[in-house]
Amino acid sequence: MAKLGLETIRTRVQDDESRVVDLLKDKIALASVSAKGITGDHMRRSADYVAGQLRQVGVDAHVVQATNPDGTPGAFEVIGSRQVDPNAPTVLLYAHHDVQPVPDPSQWSTDPFTGVEKEGRLYGRGSADDGGGIAIHSGALHALGKDLRVNVKVFIEGEEEMGSRSFIPFLQAHRDDFASDLIIVADSGNWSADTPSLTTSLRGNADLDVTVTALEHPVHSGQFGGPILDANTLAAMLIASMYDDQGQLAVPGLEGGQPIGGLQRDLDQAQLRSDAGVVDSYRLAGTDSLASRLWTKPAAAVIGFDAHPVEGSFNVLADKTRFRISLRTAPTQRPEQAAQALADFLIAHAPQGARVEVTPGDMGMGWAMDADSPVVLQAEEAMRQAFGRDPVNKGEGGSIPFIPELKRLFPEAQVLVTGPEDPQSNAHSPNESISLQGLVDNIITEALLLDSLGEGQN
Repeated sequence: MAKLGLETIRTRVQDDESRVVDLLKDKIALASVSAKGITGDHMRRSADYVAGQLRQVGVDAHVVQATNPDGTPGAFEVIGSRQVDPNAPTVLLYAHHDVQPVPDPSQWSTDPFTGVEKEGRLYGRGSADDGGGIAIHSGALHALGKDLRVNVKVFIEGEEEMGSRSFIPFLQAHRDDFASDLIIVADSGNWSADTPSLTTSLRGNADLDVTVTALEHPVHSGQFGGPILDANTLAAMLIASMYDDQGQLAVPGLEGGQPIGGLQRDLDQAQLRSDAGVVDSYRLAGTDSLASRLWTKPAAAVIGFDAHPVEGSFNVLADKTRFRISLRTAPTQRPEQAAQALADFLIAHAPQGARVEVTPGDMGMGWAMDADSPVVLQAEEAMRQAFGRDPVNKGEGGSIPFIPELKRLFPEAQVLVTGPEDPQSNAHSPNESISLQGLVDNIITEALLLDSLGEGQN
């Protein structure tokens, strides 16, 4: 069976575009917000819908409910396969069917759970993250149809937005459903809507709760303030001690590095400031390329702080306070190692000898792509043909902890991280959207890649 080639695949994908867009619109309308309960009826409906769509493109798909580590019912997962040749490579296609919540619909210009086409984009919660990933897999398999020459396994997760708590037990219980030569994770994005990218790395993460204690009990600020600093001020001093005068983390033992595979193009500072809504007077922290600061160097953020609200505050010195640090780690550093380095630093730098206690929380390993893998070159060539321009590979500052877990259990499998997003997608934010032309090009890319992986198969 010969390769289909670019023009045949492009024609098939373009002819199928309306079906794929309708799939996305239906998926948006299901409002599969896992934060409202991963075991809820709305999540079961979402999983059933996705399984049905996969069956339409030749995948023997069904819904299985996972089990949490404590034995309680977990997420509704979609698994399936299509076997064409026992001697052919096997590719695992990943996406997730749960979506982020919508805290304030008034911030949207459209109904968040109604797919609306506008100016070449489809708006709606989950249109990009990660309904777009489901659509890419569906479109690629439809385009290949009976000409598919690789074995395919599919895993569409039901709780990615909630931290994948039941993923490890599910993986252990269904290991055969994950065994593959290549894993394509369609949950990231491109440099822009018309410039494709492979995601070369993901940072790891570690949460730490830090308690700073100065007093056995609160005391009057007028009577004791001066020689005694309140716990909130001491906590602020401790947090500030983690940084140098450039605003860069200066904690021994935290690893960093340059972008995986080399820096092909740095991020645009003006665009970054605009995308993040940075105030004009703020100077970006750190040194070196923006790419390394966002993708491969460690970063810490105080994401929670226990303090009395301004409203109703009164003149006492806080005896103790607690704050939570979210530490993003370099792609190749073990999060436990990084967390221990930060904990040791905080305890050693206790301001004025205050008592500092650190409790580690959730952790997830980062990931780095094998830039020299032949399948990476095949994927880049597929992108080049589909988009009509060279890909610009990029890292991501976020984390997808299940990827290292898959690599641990299946060390011989290659991993490619692709996805439907672009800088305008606003995943997790108001007015989430997906570029419809970008979606078509992403589908063509995946179909071309699967077609090339099957070369030589009858």
